Amino acid sequence: MFFKDFLAPERIVSDLAASNKAEAVWELAETLFTSGIVSPDLREGILAALFCREELQSTALGDGLGMAIPHARHPGVRGLIGVFGRSREGIDFDSPDGMPVHLLIMLVSSRDSTTRHLEALAYIIRKFRNREFRNCLLKATSREQITDFFDDSDNEE
Repeated sequence: MFFKDFLAPERIVSDLAASNKAEAVWELAETLFTSGIVSPDLREGILAALFCREELQSTALGDGLGMAIPHARHPGVRGLIGVFGRSREGIDFDSPDGMPVHLLIMLVSSRDSTTRHLEALAYIIRKFRNREFRNCLLKATSREQITDFFDDSDNEE
């Protein structure tokens, strides 16, 4: 599993405008629809699935990582799709450690992509546990730098 398997440059938001969890989930989901990879007809169902998952337990990781992985499965989605977002100010995401979230990767997958969905979650968590990795994403000055960093990270595997 690699970032390039689910993340594309047009689905990288280098400066999220969101100031809270609901806005962040909505903004990342909108990127799915505006990028054309997911039909806008699925907006309501995908948002409902994402918010339902967040109601179960926050997808913020805690442990001082400053990241969250909002995710859901939906029958209208083909395969596994990701969106990356960065908030310089930080977002209250109900993190277990009470710290704001600065880095988010949203995953949406089809119902029959359970294995790939779990592999992607494990890959993301493993990569984001590295402080240097997170710092590079936080310091990047453009979408292009973020894209290059994800590509370089995949090539290190």
